[in-house]
Amino acid sequence: MAVLLLFFMLPLSISASGDAFIGVNIGSDISDMPGPTEIVALLKAQSIQHVRLYDADQALLLALANTGIRVTVSVPNDQLLGIGQSNATAANWVTRNVIAHVPATNITAICVGSEVLTTLPNAAPILVSAINFIHSALVAANLDRQIKVSSPHSSSIILDSFPPSQAFFNRTWNPVMVPMFKFLQSTGSCLMLNVYPYYDYQQSNGVIPLDYALFRPLPPNKEAVDSNTLLHYTNVFDAVVDAAYFAMSDLNFTNIPIMVTESGWPSKGDSSEPDATVDNANTYNSNLIRHVLNNTGTPKHPGIAVSTFIYELYNEDLRSGPVSEKNWGLFYANGEPVYTLHLTGAGILFANDTTNQTFCVTKSNADPKMLQAALDWACGPGKVDCSPLLQGQPCYEPDNVVAHSTYAFNAYYQKMDKSPGSCDFKGVATVTTTDPSHGSCIFPGSHGRKGTRTNGTSLAPSNSTSSGCLSQYHYNGGFFTSSLILVLLLCAVV
Repeated sequence: MAVLLLFFMLPLSISASGDAFIGVNIGSDISDMPGPTEIVALLKAQSIQHVRLYDADQALLLALANTGIRVTVSVPNDQLLGIGQSNATAANWVTRNVIAHVPATNITAICVGSEVLTTLPNAAPILVSAINFIHSALVAANLDRQIKVSSPHSSSIILDSFPPSQAFFNRTWNPVMVPMFKFLQSTGSCLMLNVYPYYDYQQSNGVIPLDYALFRPLPPNKEAVDSNTLLHYTNVFDAVVDAAYFAMSDLNFTNIPIMVTESGWPSKGDSSEPDATVDNANTYNSNLIRHVLNNTGTPKHPGIAVSTFIYELYNEDLRSGPVSEKNWGLFYANGEPVYTLHLTGAGILFANDTTNQTFCVTKSNADPKMLQAALDWACGPGKVDCSPLLQGQPCYEPDNVVAHSTYAFNAYYQKMDKSPGSCDFKGVATVTTTDPSHGSCIFPGSHGRKGTRTNGTSLAPSNSTSSGCLSQYHYNGGFFTSSLILVLLLCAVV
């Protein structure tokens, strides 16, 4: 939206380039963190073109190279003081975490800190210095037009947020907010805001209806109306974003666009969080994605892009706090979707709308001995038909434990109707939406081919040798044990 839009309500003009986009945040507080290649494979499979990292992980930035995915990197809060006090430290950070990766990795923004005013207030006095130092390093590298700089803020810094027209920022922070807004205005950057209707709803003691928080349709008499502007609000998200617009206007800044750097809904909570459910998380995120991609804008600025990053890609099981803190993800760490988003009309974004096209494959960093044990289990007690892996059969090549275990793992996963836990194998397998079929080797589940479900016993291989007919797929210099044929025949007889 390069066109400058003028609104009759106020002399406010906001310009934003392009349509709104949906991105995802990628956290790392995960006990079994997927490797960079698995993360990028999931992003590609889900057609995710925008990601935000909470740091500048070197391995992940390398894996994102040449993908075209737009990446927002972050200066973690624990590095903020050093960068805010030293131009040289900021320049070194940019050299190491940005210049070393562009243009192969498409870095488009830098978040300097996260919710600094509310989580690290002692660093607030140097926040703007840190932003300026990072930007100066980009200018020196001629990257300032390509890469924008800002700092995400919690929406809790907005006081008296309803009606939106009377909202204002906590005036304690004016010495930080005013120079920061001047910077954002002069560089064409966005105010980054974290918007969580879940918390607004939860803390309202019943004042905010659940439907209003979840973007569910409301009858006209249930819509919230700003008595000063007569604007109608059908959801909490728009009301919070407009409150931020009005709060900036209160400080005489009327042309800074807003980007929502975090928003989402938890899929599970403890006894005090009854509305943290899979159904509500699905409803919120599906409606949010549709709302943003339709370029709906807000009542104050209809049609103006409010690009949004969903919190988050994976559940983070290592996060402290209530149960909900561990359950904001769209996916489990193994790549299985937590739920299927309802995204009719939202294009190809988030292909987990068609989760029947998922496959189980080996992890790229899996230990070969563990793969061998898992393969033995799958082709033995797991009762997988491993005959396509025999010499001369379509899936014999490539003759190695990684390729053969991938076939066996997927065959078991499909046979078990992709039930939870059926693609784990002691942590050496992961779910993907990329079809692993190759040449004449067609994997179960590909193009509608699917194994028949049977009643299995354990969903993971045992490390010990079990009784029964075990397949012996051993790889010594590429040699495939020919006795497998005899073993399979004996199994069939038994």
